[in-house]
Amino acid sequence: MAGRISSNSSLTKLQALNGLFAIYKKQGPTSADVLNSLKEVLLREAGVENPNPRKRKKQSLKMGHGGTLDSNASGVLVVGVGNGTKMLTTMLSGSKKYVAVGQLGKATDTLDATGSVVLEKDFEHVTRLEVEEKLKTFTGDIMQVPPLYSALKKDGQRLSVLLKKGHKVEAKPARAVTVYNLTLQEFTAPLFTLDIECGGGFYVRSLVDDLGKALSSCAHVKELTRTKQGQFTLEEHALQEEQWSLEHILRALQPCPEALS
Repeated sequence: MAGRISSNSSLTKLQALNGLFAIYKKQGPTSADVLNSLKEVLLREAGVENPNPRKRKKQSLKMGHGGTLDSNASGVLVVGVGNGTKMLTTMLSGSKKYVAVGQLGKATDTLDATGSVVLEKDFEHVTRLEVEEKLKTFTGDIMQVPPLYSALKKDGQRLSVLLKKGHKVEAKPARAVTVYNLTLQEFTAPLFTLDIECGGGFYVRSLVDDLGKALSSCAHVKELTRTKQGQFTLEEHALQEEQWSLEHILRALQPCPEALS
């Protein structure tokens, strides 16, 4: 009986959470998969038998994330819980920081290492100085075409899902995005490492693809890590999987402003 009271109390505390926190997303699963895993862990801890976070009916835990990270990417994933889900739109449009490792000489259909190679070009002529010069043209307010394989939707379905089903998908038109800071950290051809600070709607994969073309070669993203989103940083705020517990979230939670709660 005591155990049941304790678990009911945990569930009540869990369902009473309102605010934002950040978790670490590892490379491999989708952002939605990671969020479902988090829900499952928390509901189990609260004593819910066989929780199925994908069933939306009678959803016992209201949770969402503030911006998809590619399955091939890792790093900060901001999570909204309770009324905190209403604050996620500010996370989508807010600034983000990434560290990207690009590879010259090979382009893929997904613009990252998960895709099939669709083009190979020489890269021996590319120098560090040339990369640094070209990066200046991708800084500030720029126009960017989103990747075909993305979370963007057509007729309610994600473009990436439509492509995998064999449907023909047209590229979305170029749109305005902002790059606040863009620096070359390392260059050992064919690999190069970029430090990027950007606004909402920006795709690192598109940047690396465009950069490869601008260098008279081609390129794709080999590794991608989001190091900061809004006020949440990878080092200080992102809860690792072993910290996915009510206790850790209560400590990390940034509560909603009064107007939202």
